[in-house]
Amino acid sequence: MMSMSTRRVDAVVVGGGAAGLMAAITAAERGRSVLLVEHEKFVGKKLRITGKGRCNVFNMCDVKTFLRNVPGNPKFLYGALNRFTPEDTAAFFEESGVPLKTERGNRVFPVSDNAHDVANALEKRLRRAGAKIAIENAEEILVRDGAVAGVRTDAGVIECESILIATGGISYPLTGSTGDGIRFARDLGHTITPLRPSLVPLESDADYCAQMQGFSLKNVTLTAYDGSGKEIFSELGEMMFTHFGVTGPLVLSASAHMRDFETQQYRLEIDLKPGLDEKKLDARLLRDFEKYKNRDFANALCDLAGRTMIPVLVKLSGIPEDTKVNSVTREQRMELLHLLKAFPVPVRGPRPVAEAIVTSGGVDVREVDPRSMMSKLVSGLFFAGEVLDVDAYTGGFNLQIAWSTGRLAGSNL
Repeated sequence: MMSMSTRRVDAVVVGGGAAGLMAAITAAERGRSVLLVEHEKFVGKKLRITGKGRCNVFNMCDVKTFLRNVPGNPKFLYGALNRFTPEDTAAFFEESGVPLKTERGNRVFPVSDNAHDVANALEKRLRRAGAKIAIENAEEILVRDGAVAGVRTDAGVIECESILIATGGISYPLTGSTGDGIRFARDLGHTITPLRPSLVPLESDADYCAQMQGFSLKNVTLTAYDGSGKEIFSELGEMMFTHFGVTGPLVLSASAHMRDFETQQYRLEIDLKPGLDEKKLDARLLRDFEKYKNRDFANALCDLAGRTMIPVLVKLSGIPEDTKVNSVTREQRMELLHLLKAFPVPVRGPRPVAEAIVTSGGVDVREVDPRSMMSKLVSGLFFAGEVLDVDAYTGGFNLQIAWSTGRLAGSNL
């Protein structure tokens, strides 16, 4: 059995994700002795699977545009983002040996398309700066006279004068985000705002979603509406039907705009033919109907929709499937056209938080100094990344929040 030891360092960083790694590197490069405590077998576990393993490192935009993509407490991030902008992030990774490229929507990826390169470069730079990594489990933050005194782990006590909690939210528990940091913060008197999923698949009561389970749509426009019928999101991209409803990049993005399932009844509409306006689509329908004029209606849609979707379109159009194509009325054709431009998906609610990419909610930012990321309640206690009540839309914004808040905390540890 390992003997319980007492170690001493200047700063302890709890959590080896994006924010923790950035903070530990920053503090160590300032000459501080830093110990990074991570309970997984290796650092950057969630980072290694983001963006389907490609890692959307950040979004290359100015701070004003950036803050428009942060529905959760954007003002709090103003200082951190101005101190460490997306351009600074680009320079940081380039000099850490990760060449970058920019794709659609200003999303920035490693040239290699490999998330491991990002995580490995951070770990290498961390070790080069002289910081140490301890694979152990933080159990309690020790406080004396209103200031931090150390961390108790399952391997002993680490004495220090500053501690950063960068443990992430409660989404993706398999990557080690178990909510420990939220518990530490609460135990030390911090207010925790309600935790809920953001960037999450959506459940639907429409039985036809399950009927089309596994069927993907590419190059469609997904639009989301709130209960009053107001458009809250619209974007072109891809999505997929599942046994519970819908998922895929477009759906995850839309879900971040649905922030009040308790009182709102959200719904989605899919434009299956965004490249054609109604006039052009009608001309296309007439051409197809002419081509298949002697067939039954159900057998005349093969050029317009995927095989899996045709029975659903037939049913929702209200046109009996055995109607001969040449006897489909103009009203019926308009009904079908409307369906192709605005295919409805009612939303029951989000999938459980464990399936979310990001947690919304966390440590109340009113109790954290935005100029340093230090707690206003406990001297020497810092927070960075997703443990804070800040979250953004998809596209590299959430990782930039981790880099910027981690950098700022690391400069003050």
